[in-house]
This record gives sequence, structure tokens and C-alpha cells, in this order.
Amino acid sequence: MNKKLLFAGAILLALATVAIAADAITGKWVYILPSDTGALTNTVTIDLKADGANLTGTVLQPMGGRGGGGAAAAGAAPAAPTPVAISNGKVDGNNVTFAVARGQATTKYQGKVVANGTYMDLTIISAGRGGGEPQSVMMYAKKSN
Repeated sequence: MNKKLLFAGAILLALATVAIAADAITGKWVYILPSDTGALTNTVTIDLKADGANLTGTVLQPMGGRGGGGAAAAGAAPAAPTPVAISNGKVDGNNVTFAVARGQATTKYQGKVVANGTYMDLTIISAGRGGGEPQSVMMYAKKSN
């Protein structure tokens, strides 16, 4: 009887841990991405929903005229960014991984939720330009809801 109770308690604890991690991950995350020159910044919003080990969501990022729809005629306001669905989203405890494809380029994200679910350490790996080496940058996203 005690073994059954212990086993049932362990299962409930595991389920509660998964629910807490999903709650910490689910929501809107925002980080500031500087331009190559540092003169401009783009606010990037990641909207995530964790369901067990699965992760879905979108990334909303102004593209700043790099062929991503952000270019505008002289004097005109840039086009509004369009949310892009994430793919290959996975959750492992407080760690997340996912990818975002824009045209021919795929950007991979690796994140870890820290500070009681208020911040996420992000490593963003983007395809190298012109066939060059992939570039990696670390960002800190703040949960906005």
C-alpha cells in the first residue's frame, strides 16, 4: 500500500512540475535586437504556448529592410511586421528550443527560463549571410504578461 501511495505521489509531483514549467514558459516574451550598426533597435516579441513537451507560438520581428517585408519607399513608414509561426518547438523543464523560418533562412532559438519565470536567457543562432558561418548571439527576454 505504501509503495502505491509513494508512486502516486511521485506521479502527481511530476505532473505539477510540468504544469509549473509550462506556466512559466507560456506567454509573451520581449527582447531588443540592435541593428548591425547599433543605430537602430528592433523590439522582438515571442508569443509561446507550452503544452507538456510541445511548444507552439509565433515570433514578431520588424525586418528593417532586409527583404523581410520591412523595406519601405523613401519617406514612407515601414510595413508592419507579420507574426511567423515557430517550428520544432520543444520544452524540457525550463528549457525551450524552436526554429523560425523566413524564406530560405532558418533561425534557431535555445532558451532557459530564469528568475521565477520573469526572464529567459536566449541563444539565437542565425544562418550565415551569403553561405557564411552561422552567427550566434545571446539575448535576455523579459516576460511581458
